Amino acid sequence: MTVQFDRHYLVELQVSAERVSQLRRIIAAHLRHWSLELHIRPVCRGVEELLTNVHRHVGDDNNCVVELRWSGRHLTVSVADNGSEMPRLLSTGGGGLSRVMALSDSWGTCRTAEGKVVWFTRYAKEPRTVVLVPLPPLPGAGEFRRPPVAVPEPVPETATASDSAPALV
Repeated sequence: MTVQFDRHYLVELQVSAERVSQLRRIIAAHLRHWSLELHIRPVCRGVEELLTNVHRHVGDDNNCVVELRWSGRHLTVSVADNGSEMPRLLSTGGGGLSRVMALSDSWGTCRTAEGKVVWFTRYAKEPRTVVLVPLPPLPGAGEFRRPPVAVPEPVPETATASDSAPALV
C-alpha cells in the first residue's frame, strides 16, 4: 500500500455547539479515509475540547480554522481563532487543555497576527497491511495430539512344564 504523505485538510467555521458535533463527524471521515481509524476517538475528543474552549472563551459565532496535517508519521491538529487571550493549563485539570495534553504526544500554543493557534500532535505511523500466514505449530505441541498408544493384547497363560511332566511314583 502506498501512502501519499503530507495529507492536509482545512476547514473554516463559525463556532457553535451544533458545529462542534458536525466537525467531529467530518474529522472522523477524514481520518478513516487516511486509514487512521485508531486515532479517530482521541483526535475528535481533542478537537472538541479546543472548539469548546473557543466557544466558551472567545464567544459565540466566532470564526476559527481547524487544520489537520498528517506527514505519514505524525498527525498535527490545530485550531486558530481571533481571540487575544492565550489559553492556560489549569492545575485543577479535568477538561480543556488538560484533556488535550492527555490525548496527545505534544501540544502548544502560539500567538498570530489575528489571534492565536492551539495545536496538538499524535504519533500516527503509516498504516501497513498485514498478510496473515499460518504458522507451524510450536515445538512440543504435537506431543499432546498424538494418537493413543496401542496396548498389546494380554498373552494367554500356557501350561507350564510342571503341569505337563508326568508325575514320578
